[in-house]
Amino acid sequence: MRIAAMAAGAVGGYFGARMAAAGHDVFFIARGAHLEAIKKSGLKIESVHGDLHLPKPNVTDDPKTVDPVDIVLFAVKLWDTEKAAELTRPLVGAGTRVITLQNGVDSVERVAPILGADNTIGGAAYIATTIAAPGVVKHTSSFAKMRFGRADKKPDATLQAFVTAGKAAKIDLDISADIERERWEKFAFLTAMAGSTATLRSSIGPIVADAELRSFFRKLMEEAFAIGKAKGVALDPAYLDDRMNFVTTKVEPGMKASMAHDLERGNRLELDWLAGKVRELGRSLNIPTPASDMVYIVLKLHRMGA
Repeated sequence: MRIAAMAAGAVGGYFGARMAAAGHDVFFIARGAHLEAIKKSGLKIESVHGDLHLPKPNVTDDPKTVDPVDIVLFAVKLWDTEKAAELTRPLVGAGTRVITLQNGVDSVERVAPILGADNTIGGAAYIATTIAAPGVVKHTSSFAKMRFGRADKKPDATLQAFVTAGKAAKIDLDISADIERERWEKFAFLTAMAGSTATLRSSIGPIVADAELRSFFRKLMEEAFAIGKAKGVALDPAYLDDRMNFVTTKVEPGMKASMAHDLERGNRLELDWLAGKVRELGRSLNIPTPASDMVYIVLKLHRMGA
């Protein structure tokens, strides 16, 4: 298949590299020092599932040099969504599927008006990765999976072909039975992971080991969950208990959300689209969000970076 990673960051770089190693035509869109490092030394993946080095990947900062592809892995920072979607236009043909793998809950709604509702597919990536250095993606979680699907739940030959190709490449990916529910479940968990590890300046282990801080983590999930329910999403309350069990027994204690890593590095934060989005929607729906309010207030002065 022809696949484009827009962009070749921690998420797009990882999954794109795995597909490229399996023999697919993958085009990595990158910029700055990351682009130059990949051109010079290739793309390196350091992973608990095995390291990988692509010595001469297809990498560019100009999507216009790439013809339309089958799949675009759309994984840019949330503040870049509309700009990146405009840049993605040359990669999109009539049969292209653009899978949004961003952290927020409104990516499809922001991308579809630019690239087309039929082309834009909601997705969720479950993985802990960072750009350890220009040209180097470090994967630290035991899990690395993608779920995606059409909002109308219709069969889609391109998506099914991508599933078949991905599984052959030993990637955990599949079509979701209900991508809207899955997007909100991911959002609830991510806002808690990002909000707690960034606000408390800690990896997740010490947070869930402390009863008060563990309760704070759950409260962040509950607030996003309540908003999703109020918007009519078919969310099961049992999911909250499942995620609490997951985060206390299965997640590596040293794991941090990408927003916590960005805070440590003085980078811009996705705060306005995570805790900030919970606050915004909570106010519009008259749902109190005290835990998310606290996260936003504590991190507000840092949200634009150093």
